[in-house]
Amino acid sequence: MAVQGAALFVGAGYLLLGALGFLPGVTTDHDALRWAGHDSDALLFGVFAVSGLHNTLHLVLGAAGMFCARTYAASRAYLLAGGVILLGMWIYRAASGHSGIADLFPLNRADNWLHFALGAVMVILALTLAAQHDPTKPRSRARARSRAKSGA
Repeated sequence: MAVQGAALFVGAGYLLLGALGFLPGVTTDHDALRWAGHDSDALLFGVFAVSGLHNTLHLVLGAAGMFCARTYAASRAYLLAGGVILLGMWIYRAASGHSGIADLFPLNRADNWLHFALGAVMVILALTLAAQHDPTKPRSRARARSRAKSGA
């Protein structure tokens, strides 16, 4: 199913981002990487603010995506919930200009726009790919008969 492939792809992306956040060279000012807090000056790709906790959260989200990719319903829930949470973070940061979680995670403008983009993509994937047939729900008899008659 496509929704499961999307959850697998997103999960793999989070795993990759989480791992890269710990690598010197990919993360600039790696020596300034802090476990938690807004004072971590390390930047993934020289753009996105990261900390050890931030990277670990990405690893956990990636593992969750890989696990949820096993079923249609879990994949859709992962994409939809993750996307809504990311969009909610973006809206909160845009409205307030700061984050209540700023004491735990370093966040900059690039992080905010990445959260918006990833959240929008995840929600779109969850909603558009869910239009396909859910294999966990039985097909209606009339639809099954019409498919059988058409040779599909």
